[in-house]
Amino acid sequence: VQLQASGGGLVQAGGSLRLSCAGSGFSIYTMGWFRQAPGKEREFVAAITYGSGGTRYGDPVKGRFTISRDNAKNTVFLQMNSLEPEDTAVYYCAADTRTRYTRFIASAKWTDFGPWGQGTQVTVSS
Repeated sequence: VQLQASGGGLVQAGGSLRLSCAGSGFSIYTMGWFRQAPGKEREFVAAITYGSGGTRYGDPVKGRFTISRDNAKNTVFLQMNSLEPEDTAVYYCAADTRTRYTRFIASAKWTDFGPWGQGTQVTVSS
């Protein structure tokens, strides 16, 4: 599994960004987005099952972020709306390689996902 996140940038509070995670070898696994702010532990953002039938979101982003995937294009997306300064972090994507063809979200722990590629910086100004 090889992954690369992109699409981050600087945006004002209330704005939107769409992150992409491109790579190979992950179409059969649950995929997750996580974020890490300076001095804080890596935090769960969202996850989606291999067939897009199941999704799960972290409490801070519920109702604002949407995860989706296109297995034909080997890409996972994170649509982020109504961004807040508290959303500022480096965002990473990763696969839960324990979940081959699983139809439910098995875990929201970053320690159950990997390997980790390079993240993308999201900065939200107030």
